[in-house]
Amino acid sequence: MTQMKKKIILGLSIIFTILLIGCDNDDSNDNEKSIVGTWQLIEIYSDIGDGKGKWNSIENGYKYEFDSENRFTSDRFSECQSGTYTLNENELILDYDCDGFTAGIETPEGTFVERITFESDKLIINPTYLMCVEGCEWKFQKID
Repeated sequence: MTQMKKKIILGLSIIFTILLIGCDNDDSNDNEKSIVGTWQLIEIYSDIGDGKGKWNSIENGYKYEFDSENRFTSDRFSECQSGTYTLNENELILDYDCDGFTAGIETPEGTFVERITFESDKLIINPTYLMCVEGCEWKFQKID
């Protein structure tokens, strides 16, 4: 084999090895987008219908704590503070587990369907059960 062919094969081997290492599964991004943990409401997006909506800061906002076994606790409602959750892509279903609990805004009673997105290290929740003229969203910061 000529010296030139050996150099080409060596060069291709090095490039192939670098590509394999570069394709290593990086789970750090998944961890940033995990719902597991404690989240606190920090801002509410509101718009009166003129298209000039803005985020408004909230002090001591309510919290959600999601565990890895699809259970949650929350201080959002004093009447019921726990339940189970289901996460399907960008849909979060919160099913409160207190008999007869309803906030009067959800269907079916005790079940809240939210659309969620992650924005950097924030969780954005868009309630599907509220009728907002120009949209309404809640921004949560992970605190644990």
